[in-house]
Amino acid sequence: MDDIKHLIGKELQDFESKFADSVKSHVPLLDRIMHYIVKRKGKQIRPMFVLLSAKLFSDNIQESTYRAAALVELLHTATLVHDDVVDDANERRGLFSINALWKNKIAVLVGDYLLSKGLLLSLNNNDFRTLQILSEAVKEMSEGELLQIEKTRKLNIKEDIYFEIIRRKTASLLASACAAGAWSSSNDDHTTEQMRLFGEKVGIAFQIKDDLFDYGSAKIGKPTGIDIREKKMTLPLIYTLEHASTEVRRKIINIVKNHNTEKDRVEEVIRLVKASGGIDYTRQKMFEYRDEALTILNKFPENAVRNGLESLVRFTTDRTF
Repeated sequence: MDDIKHLIGKELQDFESKFADSVKSHVPLLDRIMHYIVKRKGKQIRPMFVLLSAKLFSDNIQESTYRAAALVELLHTATLVHDDVVDDANERRGLFSINALWKNKIAVLVGDYLLSKGLLLSLNNNDFRTLQILSEAVKEMSEGELLQIEKTRKLNIKEDIYFEIIRRKTASLLASACAAGAWSSSNDDHTTEQMRLFGEKVGIAFQIKDDLFDYGSAKIGKPTGIDIREKKMTLPLIYTLEHASTEVRRKIINIVKNHNTEKDRVEEVIRLVKASGGIDYTRQKMFEYRDEALTILNKFPENAVRNGLESLVRFTTDRTF
């Protein structure tokens, strides 16, 4: 990550400044909340993908690229704020969530404010294509979330449905980040679509990695079982259910449905998933999507930026947090 940040260090600094300016308001309460949001920024993976995708096709970053990165971050932050309200979550990245500090009503309004700021940022600068790209992502994310809710109720999600959910729910925003960055510097539809597909593959690999964290290993980290407690059907569990005996399948479903808050029972499911080969299979699928993304990326001329993008892709699957 240090090498990547060195490659676009100045651009990231400029982006942070422009993003902070983009969320300013005339309401003191909002400004306090925006200051809190800006200060607790995460890894900034999506803005990095925007900036690198733009720089792949132009040496000079345009203002339209910074606006695209800001729009991606505004939409991403808005969805996180709203997700914390829906999930009744009190923490985000180890810090208090907006709803924990300022209650649900204010958090929902803050999410709406962030969405509106993103829309206006694009409309006021005639970035219509960028807005179209990102609006499609918001639609996909909403559909993916609702599809997951619908399918999770019966605990009978098949592998193809799982991939459809994460393609919409998670990968669509990263896909749009790469597409928006590419469009901002190339203004070419074919190039933009290639980078959208690249980002989609990376986004799917990214989400599979997140799902693996729940089961843990020496390479991944301590198992948490959070997804099991929340009855989320992720790929390791789906694979296990599809390949388990009738007896083991019934046991797992019973635990997930009725004993998902009991630590010992959750750990039993984790052991069964590991024993079934579910972790190994999931890692294999993650690397398949990573390699498909790199195949698309390698169609473009090799240079420092392309190498930086490759490093960022590999970070998404090799990360330990």
